[in-house]
Amino acid sequence: MTKDIDRVIIVGGGPVGLVAAFWLSHKGIPVHVLEKSETIPEDLRASTWHPATMDLLEEHGVTSGVILKMGSVTPSWQYRYRDQPDRVTFELSVLKGETSNPYRVQCEQVHFVRYLTGEVKKRDNAVYWGGAEATELKQHDDHVELTVNHQGEAKTLRGRFLIGADGARSMVRKALGLGFTGKTYDVSTMVAITDYPFHEHFADLSGVAYFWTPEGNFSLLRVPDRWRSGITPKPGQTPEEAMSDENIEAHFQAIVPRKQRYPILARGMYHTHQRVTETFNVGRVLLAGDAAHLNSPNGGLGMNSGVQDAVNLAEKIDTVWHGRGDFALFDRYTRQRKAVATDFVHKVSDANHHRMREKDPEKRKEIMAQMKTITEDPAKAKAYLMRTSMIDSQRAANAIE
Repeated sequence: MTKDIDRVIIVGGGPVGLVAAFWLSHKGIPVHVLEKSETIPEDLRASTWHPATMDLLEEHGVTSGVILKMGSVTPSWQYRYRDQPDRVTFELSVLKGETSNPYRVQCEQVHFVRYLTGEVKKRDNAVYWGGAEATELKQHDDHVELTVNHQGEAKTLRGRFLIGADGARSMVRKALGLGFTGKTYDVSTMVAITDYPFHEHFADLSGVAYFWTPEGNFSLLRVPDRWRSGITPKPGQTPEEAMSDENIEAHFQAIVPRKQRYPILARGMYHTHQRVTETFNVGRVLLAGDAAHLNSPNGGLGMNSGVQDAVNLAEKIDTVWHGRGDFALFDRYTRQRKAVATDFVHKVSDANHHRMREKDPEKRKEIMAQMKTITEDPAKAKAYLMRTSMIDSQRAANAIE
């Protein structure tokens, strides 16, 4: 008979929390997932899946079950100009032999969350509550106690461990009294989606393309039957102005002018941060994903690093739960995953952020020349893609004791 505390409580039903729940339940550990939203959020933030993450997720069939099924395989990505032919393309096929997935896949976060929510709900040892907001956290010698407002009713849950995967404004992190140091970028990130076939207009357009324009920059990411465009709001624009039909229409018309208006299928705007908390583990409470670290979305590293947190943490909880290790493993979890966040994700995403926002034409030429030098040398290209595909960081983290 399961004791009152014999479970792991997971606060947050996004990609990170759901991966943790799915992994733990497969290891025979009861889980209770709490998601603040009543329904699955139509979140536009993330769509990129890197080789290292897909390799991890295939252990339980998640890569083939949803990412490859609902996404677009992207064998290359590129930097290019909107109004000039010059471009540089990185071919991920050079990673064959290092990964089972030598490509990126663009699968929107909502598909992943829907799939895993359904899979978790099927598990006999899993409970999922939507409309559940954590309000108070207490730690005891042998368990954690959480007060929850579940659909208007106050309830108390107890568990051996608790995972805070509740995002940038994490209630769990705040309850632990932890800081969240770093910076907020002076520009927000916008996403707008349309079904115009941009690949029929631009020669050799990769499924992930980062563009420079005389005025600024944008990106195009291809998901099935539509394109996502990352947009930097113009200086002085209010969020309402930036998100307006007129502004988004002008953005797409500047990419490919046409007489018809563009169908705007979805849009969103997000503040952009680079932050990390001091530790990812305090007693029986563990943090993962955006609750522990934030980064610029340039390069699609955030969701991937959070999902990698979740698998790493689930493996360690399994070891401790079944008496094969002690709480020192959670200190190692912090060392491993904080190193990835600060030494890899922050550095790479910050460099991407500033590179794409470079406006000096001569400096842009220098960047393109540097990138071409990399792609023209197979050894350099492989080394660069091992890093940007998160294979190097995953291996480095696993080597940290």
